[in-house]
Amino acid sequence: MTHKTPGTATWDLSMRSHQLWRMMAENLQQQGLDPMVELGWKKTGSLLVARTREESDKLKGRVKQLSEAGLKAEYLCSSDLSKQEPDLLVDKDTAAAFLPDDCQLDAHRTVAYLEKGNRNFASKGRYAEFYDDPVKCFIRSDSNGGVEAVQTSKNILYSKKAIIVAAGCWTGSLMQDLFRNWGVEFHVPVTPRKGHLLSLQNFNSLHLNHGLMEAGYVDHPSISGLSSDHGRNLSVSMTATIDAEGNLLIGSSREFAGFNTDLDEYVISHIWKQVAEFFPKLKMLSLSDLSASRKVRIGLRPYMPDGKPAIGPVPGLSNVYVAAGHEGGGLSMALGTAEMVVDVVLGRAGKVDSAPFAVDRVLE
Repeated sequence: MTHKTPGTATWDLSMRSHQLWRMMAENLQQQGLDPMVELGWKKTGSLLVARTREESDKLKGRVKQLSEAGLKAEYLCSSDLSKQEPDLLVDKDTAAAFLPDDCQLDAHRTVAYLEKGNRNFASKGRYAEFYDDPVKCFIRSDSNGGVEAVQTSKNILYSKKAIIVAAGCWTGSLMQDLFRNWGVEFHVPVTPRKGHLLSLQNFNSLHLNHGLMEAGYVDHPSISGLSSDHGRNLSVSMTATIDAEGNLLIGSSREFAGFNTDLDEYVISHIWKQVAEFFPKLKMLSLSDLSASRKVRIGLRPYMPDGKPAIGPVPGLSNVYVAAGHEGGGLSMALGTAEMVVDVVLGRAGKVDSAPFAVDRVLE
């Protein structure tokens, strides 16, 4: 939560999701399971690091905001920050916003856990998987013109209550394809935003006690990009944490490159250089020497121009809903989004106001 801004719509959704994730972790413990094993869940605490006097002054205001919003937040001066993270480069102007209750999840472990739980409902006819069976089009009802089913390459899936399109950065193009057969233009402006994350396996040269990110990360998801010497629209901000398996994860980059997911060594070197500015120990290491222990994760974040996901019904179609456009906050907002969709579909009052995320606010 350290880089989220109180008072915004995404703040409320993130807070609710954080609460639901904690409840899930506690429920696992009550079942005798380990949330660390099942979800990669651990209470790391997070640090938003400032390196200039101007950034440090802004962090004081952010800590005040976060505290007033109900979170435990502390402002750490340079000497206090050095005690928390000895390997971090700290000078007289360095400071940090510290949220000791922040937690982290492992996406792969969490998805596997949820999938396993869902499969328990398959025998009751309440769950089925259709992997490698892409959606082709909607099927409209002859009686009322509404959507009654989804045509895939191998099946026709009929809807009893709702059809929810939650296809990440592919949502916009998918919706256009689904509506094209009707001669209707429907545009949800979800754009793929490519990101690289570097994982160093069993990396022992750097010790971290918390999840860290630089103060500039607060604006990182919303800025259009920074021009590099290659004339590209690329932005890179320092993030660093240790995952559930003890690997060092560092990043991160954001770039509009269409649906391209190819590895770009220039971006990796840019990330390494940026992180090394915060951790001097890394400057003594060559990235090429780490080729045997490194892995690179490349993905496409579903970017929305106004920084808010689209969650809710599609205008004119009573049973079709969209849930997409969370950019880099999909995991942190996942459970709150799921709850919001269910509340909207069932017509009941929600824990979080869904109006700011209405689909019709972004239609062109």
